Amino acid sequence: MARTEYFDDPNAPVPNSLVVAASAAVVDDEGRLLLQRRVDNGLWAMPGGAMEMAESLPEAAVREVREETGYEVEVTGVVGTYTDARHVIAYSDREVRRQFNVCFRARVVGGELAVSDESHEAGWFTAGEIAGLDMHHTQRLRVEHACGEGSAHAG
Repeated sequence: MARTEYFDDPNAPVPNSLVVAASAAVVDDEGRLLLQRRVDNGLWAMPGGAMEMAESLPEAAVREVREETGYEVEVTGVVGTYTDARHVIAYSDREVRRQFNVCFRARVVGGELAVSDESHEAGWFTAGEIAGLDMHHTQRLRVEHACGEGSAHAG
């Protein structure tokens, strides 16, 4: 399913759903950040996705990291909350969502790097390498907050 992200775009479609989601800023001992290149839009992003009914947001973050990168992680903190109404995500099945995302800090406790049907690639990146990756504005903001380059806030 294809995905198109809009930010502050007057031509964006009107949302028809609100989704609660979690993402994870997983940092290794060398200070590198775990990222995946998404299948649905080809852009780089932290692992993450929608929370399921029977789980908490931290559990959703742990599950999404496992599904999308192969790593088992534990949540160690919060990067920030992201709820900006100007950010709209449209899918090819006609769902147009506003997303309420909590981005958690996490560390690897097991597993090994693997890609899934949701990611073309996954790997560890330094701040310098991240600067050159194709990434949506809203994802880059989360990465900057996770790497300490600004303050996270509701927005």
